[in-house]
Amino acid sequence: MAVLTMDGAGDVLEKAEIAVKGNEIYHVGAAGATPPDFKPGRVLDCPGLVAMPGFVNCHTHAAMTLFRGYADDMPLMSWLKEKIWPLEKHLTPEHIYKGAQLCCAEMVRGGTTTFADMYFAMDRVAQAVEESGLRAVLCRGMIGLGPGAEQSMRESKEFIARWHGGADGRVTAMFGPHAPYTCPPEYLERVIEAAEEAGVGIHIHLAETRDEINEIMEKYGRSPVVLMEETGLFKLPVLAAHCVHLDDRDIEILAGRRVGIAHNPQSNMKLASGVAPVTKLLEAGALVGLGTDGAASNNNLDMMEEMRAAALLQKVHTQNATALPAGEMLRMATAGGAEVLGLGDRVGRIAPGMLADIILIDMRKPHLYPLHDLYAHIAYAAVSSDVHTVIVDGKVVMENRLVMTLDEDAVLAGAQAGAESLIRAKEAEKWQGK
Repeated sequence: MAVLTMDGAGDVLEKAEIAVKGNEIYHVGAAGATPPDFKPGRVLDCPGLVAMPGFVNCHTHAAMTLFRGYADDMPLMSWLKEKIWPLEKHLTPEHIYKGAQLCCAEMVRGGTTTFADMYFAMDRVAQAVEESGLRAVLCRGMIGLGPGAEQSMRESKEFIARWHGGADGRVTAMFGPHAPYTCPPEYLERVIEAAEEAGVGIHIHLAETRDEINEIMEKYGRSPVVLMEETGLFKLPVLAAHCVHLDDRDIEILAGRRVGIAHNPQSNMKLASGVAPVTKLLEAGALVGLGTDGAASNNNLDMMEEMRAAALLQKVHTQNATALPAGEMLRMATAGGAEVLGLGDRVGRIAPGMLADIILIDMRKPHLYPLHDLYAHIAYAAVSSDVHTVIVDGKVVMENRLVMTLDEDAVLAGAQAGAESLIRAKEAEKWQGK
């Protein structure tokens, strides 16, 4: 078995082995080099497979798997106002649970072991995470305008109190103010105060569209990034999704403040939001990871596809074929993503003392031969169905393509029934209004 450790120079180990003790990696090295005091309870023999850290999906809306294919080929604000928000009015916690289960099943199959999620009824999302065996950074999405502002603040505090450190430490909780255009500075100041008190970070959409830039400039006379800096948001750990429309000052602030940036190339392309300046951000020393966004705007949660799209998009956008090379792309999807989520000391690398979040990729496929460059094969040629086995927190959650923690047939049936009930509810509302 080869091991791609993502742990720095020389991180490809040929004919290697990994020893896992409890939920941690005890040893990684050449075959036969594991200390003799280690007595495995089980041995996975993996010829022809490559072990690497699980993928880290830095930005999702898990329950929106129920909207997959429902509202395609529309710009962001029309997509939200005409399709997504009217349907979301009919969501129940049970819908959200079924959508989150579907998300978890899809992520396990694609080799994602950690994801960051923003939505509502987050207790049910956390339940799905706990049952699936995955690791997640979760927040209740908050709108700071209108009558729901106080409710979202209260529910966020309650969720963090219940779930931060939950699921045997696999759940990290954050506050989730939606965006600068839905959360004015005075509301964000209260969020910052609450996050400081709870000792947690903040997940926010930032500089996603040209419309957002124009609206914030018109209201406040500055960019969304500068507004967040002046509001004090960046004094806390922040996960900023998208960061598409940035000027040089914005980039300097984000890099200097070590803001974690979730790049979502396929969602940004599909909604015609623009191309994030990832190459410039990395050159400035910014923390950049990779995310899929929700399945309603992607339309899947496939990190293999996202890697390939991110790399190719930067190459054509900068007209530089060396932009975002395969090794850098893999780092963004693993160790870099873990740093973005504030988990870099625990996941994203295969090294002693790290949590055992490991995937095995089957390289015995026609599209992966001949093998010249392992990084390039995984970043450009591999597909999610090549993921053979998934281990999270030292436990096998998928083996030889069989998901061990979820009843997939029941998950698929529940998601289909949930989506159909949402459409019926929306249609009934339309007829009642006539």
